[in-house]
Amino acid sequence: MRVCVYGASSSRIAPVYKEAGRELGILMADADMTLIFGGGQTGMMGAVLDGIQAAGGDSIGVSPRFFDVDGVLAKSCTEFYFTETMRQRKQMMEELADAFIMTPGSIGTYEEFFEILTLKQLKQTDKPLVVLNTNGFFDPMIQMLTNAIEQDFLGDYIWELFEICDTPRKAVDWIGQGSGKAETRAL
Repeated sequence: MRVCVYGASSSRIAPVYKEAGRELGILMADADMTLIFGGGQTGMMGAVLDGIQAAGGDSIGVSPRFFDVDGVLAKSCTEFYFTETMRQRKQMMEELADAFIMTPGSIGTYEEFFEILTLKQLKQTDKPLVVLNTNGFFDPMIQMLTNAIEQDFLGDYIWELFEICDTPRKAVDWIGQGSGKAETRAL
């Protein structure tokens, strides 16, 4: 199974997030899951890659050519693909993936998550989507969605379109099951 992991490229993130990312990579490799990611060697991307490589797993990096400068991309991936644009990168990662995990990140990570969530809402994909809510990072986003439901901008069906997991183990187990619910969902 190929799992696309979205997450931060920042090297300044707290160790708790990097540790969770590395654990996620190890667990993915142990579950025979191939990592698909944005190809970065730092931040959450680098941590997940480090874990998957430490456990002998495979990885596929996808990046626009303009990121191909010293210190940005992880050239040690099993496979690496270059695109010309960010849109092409997202499309390629979506097409290669059987499932998606969102780890803590910034604007790009949110954009990637909400694009997949929108595709699921529009019934354009049925691939599993998980939010790895390490250290409560996504609690404000969950509250934002709750607020949208409470004010009738969004239906509560949204909670059926993705799973919120608080540990890498729960995220990998839920993806591996292909159905069912992990134990953790709410704030």
